[in-house]
Amino acid sequence: MRILIVKTSSLGDIVHNLPAVSDMAAHLPDAHIDWLAEEAFADIPALHPAVRTVHTIRLREWLRAPWRAATWRAVQTLKERLQAEPYDVVLDSQGLLKSAAVARLAGQPVWGADRLSAREPLAALFYQKGVRVRRDQHAVTRNRTLAAGAFGYPVPIGPPRYGIHASPTAHSGPKPYWVALHATSRAAKLWPPEHWVVLGQGLARLGFATLLPSGTDREAEAARVIAAGIGPSATCLPRMAIRALAGVLAEAAAVVGVDTGLVHLGAALGRPTVGIYCDTDPLRTGVFAEGQAVNVGGIGAHPSPTEVMAALARLEALPCL
Repeated sequence: MRILIVKTSSLGDIVHNLPAVSDMAAHLPDAHIDWLAEEAFADIPALHPAVRTVHTIRLREWLRAPWRAATWRAVQTLKERLQAEPYDVVLDSQGLLKSAAVARLAGQPVWGADRLSAREPLAALFYQKGVRVRRDQHAVTRNRTLAAGAFGYPVPIGPPRYGIHASPTAHSGPKPYWVALHATSRAAKLWPPEHWVVLGQGLARLGFATLLPSGTDREAEAARVIAAGIGPSATCLPRMAIRALAGVLAEAAAVVGVDTGLVHLGAALGRPTVGIYCDTDPLRTGVFAEGQAVNVGGIGAHPSPTEVMAALARLEALPCL
């Protein structure tokens, strides 16, 4: 069976779909699994050994200028590329109108969540087969349930297996280190800079350096402020591609981050991970990795550095805690 998974974005959503691929590979060992993802995030599904080919799309760019001739040419090129593959099933794991429409470009039967389960119920109109998936579950569980229902194997009950590995990135800075994922897409999700400073200083006293990634000029400035407060044990990383940053995360003693896709990537790579939630509900989209992840906070909450340190201690992430 040749399967195309459509999960184009965002980074966290793509990471949440990796355990479903692990399940599919275990129950359908002869299946050929491909993935369609936003170009910016394509490196993540490519890390999974069960994914043969990652087709890329620039859907966000296309939607910003749908009237341009270049957009229509790009859509036609993608359509030809997908239809050149003899897929048996296209599984839309995103459940949005835009993802369902893109899935239809492959010219093969599209399966997805039914109208009572899809994130956008109208998306189910595009599907030849709909699967009922409880909406009150974590995103990882929903994705695994969708795949199981689509392909007819029992819903897995064990802990998720993300199945990815990243090659360590040559990092010339101090070790051991922890990674502070301080940046996120919405201001309400941010953790106060002074909290990062207190946490970084506390871990520095235990011998751990701090690495601060950033992806924009604003994030880089925030990283510099935090690093200055922590002191010489903190390093601001240059901008790097997701694959390179995955290598940095893979070697970390621990990963601590706000509600951002990278914190889920840290857990997926098997690192002890603490998710800090200030404006979203971790029960639905929190870091999900049994025994190696703890979420603190919630909607309207700002966990203290002491709470985060206690979470790291529960994970036994840092030997001296």
